[in-house]
Amino acid sequence: MPRRKIRVTGAPEAPLRAALAALRSALGIPETFPPEVLQEAERAAKAPTPPAYDATDVPFFTLDPPTSTDLDQATHLSRRGTGYRVRYAIADVAAFVAPGGALDAEAHRRVNTLYFPDEKVPLHPTVLSEGTASLLPGRTRPAVLWTIDLDADGRTAAVDVRRALVRSRAKLDYAGVQKDIDAGTAEEPVALLQEIGEARERLETERGGISLHVPEQEITEHDHTYELSYRAPLPADGWNAQLSLLTGMAAADLMLAHGTGILRTLPAAPDGAVARLRRTATALHIDWPHHVSYAALIRDLDPHDPRHAAFLQECTTLLRGAGYTVFRDGDLPAITTHAAVAAPYAHCTAPLRRLADRYASEICLAAVAAQSPPDWVLAALDALPHRMAEGSRRAGTVERECVDLVEAALLKDRVGEVFDGCVVDVDERRPTVGTVQVLSPAVIGRVEGERLPLGAHLRVRLVRADPATAKILFTAA
Repeated sequence: MPRRKIRVTGAPEAPLRAALAALRSALGIPETFPPEVLQEAERAAKAPTPPAYDATDVPFFTLDPPTSTDLDQATHLSRRGTGYRVRYAIADVAAFVAPGGALDAEAHRRVNTLYFPDEKVPLHPTVLSEGTASLLPGRTRPAVLWTIDLDADGRTAAVDVRRALVRSRAKLDYAGVQKDIDAGTAEEPVALLQEIGEARERLETERGGISLHVPEQEITEHDHTYELSYRAPLPADGWNAQLSLLTGMAAADLMLAHGTGILRTLPAAPDGAVARLRRTATALHIDWPHHVSYAALIRDLDPHDPRHAAFLQECTTLLRGAGYTVFRDGDLPAITTHAAVAAPYAHCTAPLRRLADRYASEICLAAVAAQSPPDWVLAALDALPHRMAEGSRRAGTVERECVDLVEAALLKDRVGEVFDGCVVDVDERRPTVGTVQVLSPAVIGRVEGERLPLGAHLRVRLVRADPATAKILFTAA
């Protein structure tokens, strides 16, 4: 599921990038890995556990941003009668990481890759995550290979998962794939991305699911001032995301049938959160009639429109109640679904960047083989939701602090100016303190005033924008 994406460009010594480096230090984010972890990773990179099944004859491709090198997934799409066959290879991290070793312990401490606007802090050492475990083109790699057969409507007809050797033939990027598909020059395994992706999007709409096509915010420095722009995702981004969702749903179904697993669950958003989002829509002049559902509104938004792009960024707040739910021995949990997916769902497609995915893959492999999951998986299973929650909180803190810092930098030369905004939240204990959504630039900040009319438009004056403290403050004008 999406997160807020902010990208900052500029030299490392530029003020905003220096502030981000200071933020990493203040949050205690590790700059590197302990020596024993790096040594174990180097040894593992030279001698991964090889699978018995060879699928290197399948011409897989990867689809990622152009600069990505931690490639978790490789794809091959083909027709199968009136339907389709989706082959989805996932990096087999367990082929490199020994349970109980230093590398495993460090992954449990880190939990996930952390994304800052200027760089990422990886879950695994780069010798693995961007080297021998990554599904780089022209390299033979161990993988967890999903084969999912779909009918003509894109519904799942059969699922298989096994360990396999795979070899990607090409590293593709979204813009290039979109261009080739639009021009009609894409080869069939790539061209089918649109056909299958659109079929899965229709099924998503049918079941009431929601895919947030969150634009990337880019902050560009010009003579020590900053400008905000958005990069809207291409249709190919969404089609590719549908393959990951398809695999995650297949994994959840396998684990539920097997009686042991770890699901990614999300209850329906509370009324208060939706009401706050409605006020944000009002602030951004987005028409949201009361008879229109949240899911219907999202599907009609245009991420190329800056107002819609800002609103989609805020829609990610409705995903904050997501968690991991463990079950075993057929004792199924009360909640098995993810509200945004509108179906049972599991994280299993990004093991280079997320700890839980390694465990989900092992359980699915065991389910297909009609075996019990490995002892090391069962031993860690009960503690995994708590550990993943800790990692999610850390990632959430990073995201909030980065947003605050970037928005403070964006506004630092505009102290004293008056902006149009809308009060989207008021502190129940301190009614003179609230949160304002500014229309342009589309930022959110703290506002203080004697009267803060919840949900109403308000002129506000910027009185503080300090990148050093990552804080902005408005007062009622």
